[in-house]
Amino acid sequence: MVKATIDNVAALAGVSIKTVSRVVNKEPNVRQGTRDKVLKAIAELDYRPNLSARSLAGNRSFVIGLLYDNPSANYVIDVQDGVLSICRAQGYDVLIHPCNHQDPEIGREVSDLIRQTRIDGVILTPPLSDVEPILSVLEQRQLPFVRIAPTFDKAMCPFVETNDAEAAYDMTCELIALGHQRIGFIAGHPDHKAVAHRFEGYRAALVENHLKVDKQLVVQGYNSFESGEEAARKLLALNPAPTAIFAANDDMAAGAMMVAHQSGLRIPEDLSVAGFDDTPVAHQIWPSLTTVRQPIQAMAQKATDLLLKQLKGKDVQLPASMLSSSMIRRDSTGPAGTGPAGRSGPVAGKPSVPRKSSSGGR
Repeated sequence: MVKATIDNVAALAGVSIKTVSRVVNKEPNVRQGTRDKVLKAIAELDYRPNLSARSLAGNRSFVIGLLYDNPSANYVIDVQDGVLSICRAQGYDVLIHPCNHQDPEIGREVSDLIRQTRIDGVILTPPLSDVEPILSVLEQRQLPFVRIAPTFDKAMCPFVETNDAEAAYDMTCELIALGHQRIGFIAGHPDHKAVAHRFEGYRAALVENHLKVDKQLVVQGYNSFESGEEAARKLLALNPAPTAIFAANDDMAAGAMMVAHQSGLRIPEDLSVAGFDDTPVAHQIWPSLTTVRQPIQAMAQKATDLLLKQLKGKDVQLPASMLSSSMIRRDSTGPAGTGPAGRSGPVAGKPSVPRKSSSGGR
């Protein structure tokens, strides 16, 4: 069987080769009737565009770069799935490139990547969204890019973010409403500046509910399961120990739950545990994890959509796109009881808890 060419499609649809190319490349300003005729001809002829020719004709590679540096495999997979779902529909490929944000040569690495691969644009995930050498390279090369959850100079390019501080505030208020007075917090990686907003929400909830912000109850984590284990051991060694632990991501919360199980603590009877992100691990562990559902895939999809609009010459008016997180209540949290090792529970007359509207379903 002879392979169909773009000339065959143009002839069958009664249009020019240029018009077929514009339809294949999903370019704007093609009348819907014309677009439909071309798509029908493509389907009838089972036409498959030559990607190399397509790239040369438009002086573009039709490839975007996704740069990441995150120890949470679940987070990375969700981002990749979101980006790929939009790119496939728009006829773009994705080059997924891991980076070490602490590498002093990170700027040169990204510059070499751009030169060697001819990518058309870049999506940056945290913490790379805030790495100045990368931002400098992208601006110097005038390469379109979009940032996910940046924390400074947000006006430099379109970006997507979520309400981390508000969601963490709501989760902390939820634990307070369950009677927890000593709530441990496992902070996210210090280089991931966006995750710091989660601590801000935790702290604000304690202050507004007249609870002490105890530095001993805040332990540094690094977004990994292992760091969650280490932080939980420190928290549970305190006397009195916390009756609840809120971790800045699900992997660290899972690590905390592992330590609780190893210590013979019942969850949630002896210790409540909450996480953040609602990655697959949240419902794979036992008991299932109460967490904040961050719209990771939706954020990645929105970021990709904003980038492709730039590549197609469309005006992206607003630099920001805010997507809301929501609380997911599962089995790892419950009323404060006697607490670990039989320590006394909450004092009488717990404070009233202001509630917000971001709570989700189970």
